Formats: sequence, C-alpha cells, structure tokens
Amino acid sequence: MAGHDEKVDTVHDEVVTEVNMKGTVLAKQAAEEEHNLSFLAAIRKYRKAVFWSALLSTSIIMEGYDIVLMSSFFAQPSFSARYGDYDAATGTHQISASWQNGLSNAVSVGTIVGAFANGYFTHKFGYRKVLLGSLGLIAAFIFIPFFAPNLPVLLVGEFLCGIPWGVFATMAPAYASEICPMALRGYLTVYVNLCWALGQLVSAGVQSGFAENTTEWSYRIPFAIQWVWPIPLFFILWFAPESPWHHVRKGEYDLAKKNISRLSAAKDGSTVAAPMLAMMVHTNELEQRLDDGTSYWDCFKGVDRYRTEIACMVFAAQPFCGSAMGGTPTYFFVQAGLPTSISFQMAVGGLGLASVGTIISWFLMSRFGRRMIYLVGLGALAAILFIVGFISVGAADSAGGNYAQASMMLIWLLVYYLTVGPICYAIIGEVSSTRLRNKTVCLSRIAYYIAQVLCNVVNPYMLNPTAGNWRGKTGFFWGGWALAFFAWTWFRLPETSDKTFEELDILFARRIRARDFAKYRVDAYAEGQAGL
Repeated sequence: MAGHDEKVDTVHDEVVTEVNMKGTVLAKQAAEEEHNLSFLAAIRKYRKAVFWSALLSTSIIMEGYDIVLMSSFFAQPSFSARYGDYDAATGTHQISASWQNGLSNAVSVGTIVGAFANGYFTHKFGYRKVLLGSLGLIAAFIFIPFFAPNLPVLLVGEFLCGIPWGVFATMAPAYASEICPMALRGYLTVYVNLCWALGQLVSAGVQSGFAENTTEWSYRIPFAIQWVWPIPLFFILWFAPESPWHHVRKGEYDLAKKNISRLSAAKDGSTVAAPMLAMMVHTNELEQRLDDGTSYWDCFKGVDRYRTEIACMVFAAQPFCGSAMGGTPTYFFVQAGLPTSISFQMAVGGLGLASVGTIISWFLMSRFGRRMIYLVGLGALAAILFIVGFISVGAADSAGGNYAQASMMLIWLLVYYLTVGPICYAIIGEVSSTRLRNKTVCLSRIAYYIAQVLCNVVNPYMLNPTAGNWRGKTGFFWGGWALAFFAWTWFRLPETSDKTFEELDILFARRIRARDFAKYRVDAYAEGQAGL
C-alpha cells in the first residue's frame, strides 16, 4: 500500500511540475486553439465530451415531463374526478386553485432543496457521484405519486421527486459548460433545454393518448412512465468521466489530465490534455487572486455578485414572461373554451414546436449573440401576450376568439423556445466564474423555482373558473412582466459568447458595461494582465 501511495504522489508531483514550468505557454496555446476551433472540428476532436454531456442532459427529460404532467392532470376529467371536488357552476369536478398551487409548488420547493444540496455536494464529491445518487432517489420516490390515495400523499410525493429533479436541472448545464470547448459549450448547454422540451412533448403526447380514458390508469400509467429514464441512465452514466474542472479545483491535476484525455478523441488525448490542463489551472489561479472563496456566500461578494445577478435574473424571467400560462398550455386551452381532447392535441403540437424552436436556436446562436436573442425574445413574448389579452377582451365568448387565443399561445411557445428558453442555459453556463460555477447555476435555478412558485400561486387564481376566471386577459399581466425583464436585459445583460472563461473573468473584474462586452478583446496572458 505504501508503494502505491508513493507512486500516486510521484505522478501528482510530475504533473504539478509540468504545469508550473510550462503553464503560461501551454495555457496560451490552449486559449488560441479554443478561439480557432471551428464547430465541426470541435465535434470531431471532442466527440466523447459531446456524447457524455448529451447523455447526462437527458436526465432533464424527467423534470420537463413532470412539469407538463401535473398541470395537464388538472384538465383531465378522470384525475379531477378522483382527487377533485364537484363544481355545481360548471357541472364538473375541479381541483381547487389552492390544491393546484400546492401540487405545483410542492415540486418547486423540492427542486429548490435539490438545487441547493447539489451546489454543496457536487463541490465536495463531484458531478458523477451526486448524479448517480440522485438517479437512485428518483427511482424510489416515483412510487409515492403512483400509489397516492389522496391529494396530501400526492403532494408529498411531488415534493420528494422534486429534490433529485433539482439536482438534474442544475447539474446538466454546469457539466456541459465544463467538459466542452468554447465552440461547443453554447450548443451543449442549450441542448439541456431541448431535453426539457422533449420531456414536455412526451408528457403531452402521453396525456393526449389518455385524454378520453376515464379509469385511474389514465393518470397512473403516465406516472409509471417516469421509471423509463433513471434505471438505464444509472448504469450508463456509471462510466461517465468526472469534470476536469472539479479535479483542478481540488488540486488533483493528475486526475484532471486523465479525464481531459477521456473527453477528447483517442489520438489527440495526450496532445490536448497538457495545454487544456494548463489553461484550467491558469484560470483557477486567476480567480483565486480575485476571490479565493467557493461558498454560496462568495457568490454575493465583489464582482461575483453581478455575475450571480445575471444568472438569477435570466432564469427568473422565464416564469414571469408567460411560461406559467403558456409553458404548460393544456389547462389554458381548456379555460380558453376549447374542448378537452382538442386542448390536449394542440398542446402536443405546441410542445412539438418547442422542440423545433430549440433546434433552430442553435443556428441563431451562430449568427447572433446571446444578448440580442434574449432581448428580442422578451420583446416578442410581451407583444404576443398583449395580443392574447386584447383578443380575450374583444372576442372572449366566440369559437373564433378561443382558437385565436390558442393559436397565439402556440406562437408564444415557438418564440419562447427560439429565444428566452434555450439561450438562458448558454448564459448561465458562461457568466459565472469557474470556481463558483456549480453554486451560481444552482442559485440561478433556485431563483427560477422561487419565481415559478410565485407565478404558480398567482396564475391559477387568474385562470381558474372558480377564482378570477380571467381566461385570456391573463396575458396583460404576464406581458407587463415580460416588458419589465426586457428593460433589465437592455441595461444589465452582457454578451458572453466567443470568450474563454479567463477572458470573461477579466471583463467582469474590469467592470465593463454590459452593452460593451461584445466589442472588447482581451489577452489573458499579456504581461500584467493577470493582475488586472
């Protein structure tokens, strides 16, 4: 055992010596290669990183699936008959607005707990171990909603399922941004949103298939389908490589170099590893000079406070720009006056558009910056929501008006998944410092869940026929919020594309104005640059 320990220490010392002697030269070489690497060349060179990032991101499908699942159940007659109360005014069973809030927000509270825990445990144990543990937990927790005899038990089940979902939602974009080169990180972080959209599409499709079913299996089978993901993913991701950045933060340079080699093409592994490791170490040392801490509190200190603000605000904008109303559209379609079966079918079509929109957003990213896409998206979403409100005022009780509102919300879904929905993931994967990335991503997702809770509390009371019964006029409320976030974006959101993490560190440290980020070029290895 002593001989083995000495051998390990020797390997570690050799790697450290290599980094110290050649660090700056190799790091600059890696940074230049990052800037010169084309998309196709990056795919060929880092195809293993693409493979593992895409696989880990599929865990997000489960959260997207459940978000649509529960809101769609509120519009399903068999679910309402089992868990709801009879409403004499409509002649149907309804889940009350308070219970809709409770069930929707139970998931959000659980995901807040999961996201916060992920920030702590991933820093300590790494991505892989926390992911595998979370997959085991979700497989166990699904039993509770599947067998739930009443609403309180269902609420507990949704809360517990939310904990591992919070881990998946915060881990996937952070892992993608850390294992992929600059040419791919935007695409792979946005792919997380595609998985979210696919989960919603699968959920809407399953629900549509059971829309006319009046038995308990119309909601039990959709719950059971959630077991499809965690079990095979557990065995596949057992072999996933740990993020090299995690090992660098821990000072485990030999393990970092090994995993860099695993993530690159086999023939290039040895030549890529040394420069990439040197750049990671250089970035880590730069951030240590700026702020040595890695706790949640450090996310709110110094320049990192601004970076945390950006990550949190771009995520919080999602529920407030109308996704509480249009992101899970089935219930809105029913309340707008469409038949239940058609509402489920239109939801499937809308979420299909969402998946297509996310794919198209990849091509938009190659021509326009993150800031421009996000800004235009918020403006367009606000306009659509106001149009829905005006249609509801002028033609609320006509069949044409009902279908017009539904059609506008389908357009809302397409625009959302072209812009605000996917681009948010690219922004949060780039805006934080590398030492605080996982915690910043977790805080941003927690901000999203808190915003979602607030919106989920308000939205049912506006839409539910037993409460406000605003129907399409709810668009005025969310359109106003979309405009408010549009104003914030104009003044506070910087452009983060086509810059290495070191370059972003320097731009933030210099407190460059958000609107000027895109035109600034910095050399992270120029003499005196590291000292800023």
